[in-house]
Amino acid sequence: MAVVIDMHVHTVKGGSDSNLDPLDLVKEAKRVGLSGVCLTEHNNVWNRHEFQRFAAEQDILLFRGMEVSTELGHIIVFGLETYVSGIHKVDLLRKVVDGEGGFAIAVHPFRKKFEPKYYLKTGPKSEELGVEESARLPIFSHVHSLEVVNGACSFRENLFALRVAEVLGWSGTGGSDAHSTHGLGAGATVFEADIRTEEDLLRELRAGRFYPGHGLPKGLLQRFP
Repeated sequence: MAVVIDMHVHTVKGGSDSNLDPLDLVKEAKRVGLSGVCLTEHNNVWNRHEFQRFAAEQDILLFRGMEVSTELGHIIVFGLETYVSGIHKVDLLRKVVDGEGGFAIAVHPFRKKFEPKYYLKTGPKSEELGVEESARLPIFSHVHSLEVVNGACSFRENLFALRVAEVLGWSGTGGSDAHSTHGLGAGATVFEADIRTEEDLLRELRAGRFYPGHGLPKGLLQRFP
């Protein structure tokens, strides 16, 4: 049986931009049919002991991660115990993640890049840059994969991310980027093997035995697109 994990979720533990209570998260995740959720707070990781106490009381898989703001974009990392000074620089972030045996994912890499108010200020819109050229953007040399399905991005943005992932030879992940119960599970990552621990999750991520899924809240989970 497939293991379906929302790899990108924010709770009130991570800052003022989320109103998602962890208990409400668990309840909604079970309702929509998720096997598990990754708590990827902004520039912050749940304390291990606090997390273990909370996770042990729930009947759903829970994992810790962190969404790091860098000079090249946002990157979700797994395997770190805490924020390390200087990891807003992608060179150091990758060194730290690799040193801990972790995994790094560039998230929502093409958000708003088809919108005139964005690309007129920052350069060519993504489709003008092209898939092949976009795959050579510096951020992708500092991560292990990229987020293909993001619940807060448009279908067009996600589809472009998929095409870039194909060029890079990566499966790509899925996550909702939920900051409330709304949309939880809209993007998810489907794993082929059984996952029970953080070590299992990291092993399967490194092996690339997963694919991005969508449609779970509507009861129609399928591989994206």
